[in-house]
Amino acid sequence: MATKKAKSAKAASGASGASATKVKWDDKNMRTTFANVVNGTSTREEMSLFFGTNNTWNLQEAGEVTVELSDRIIMTPHAAKRLATLMLALVKGYEQKYGAINIDVPAS
Repeated sequence: MATKKAKSAKAASGASGASATKVKWDDKNMRTTFANVVNGTSTREEMSLFFGTNNTWNLQEAGEVTVELSDRIIMTPHAAKRLATLMLALVKGYEQKYGAINIDVPAS
């Protein structure tokens, strides 16, 4: 018969008694890029984010914006939802520390 302490430890680690999975972050092939523009698309099977840089300094004179796309990230809907949850938490923490981030969303 197991003791109360042993039962509590087993319950805390999950119903199967499995230990937590350790994640090792391998960054040897990671690259860093900068983006000031992001857009996205989705299908039933995947969601894609497109990252790029807008180098147009004076929109009124240019009359046109060219965005140099640098990266596309394709993920499953489940991974996209986890990313959305993570990004909301990061933005909330940022705004609590530095103040609200104001974005102008053009009317459609």
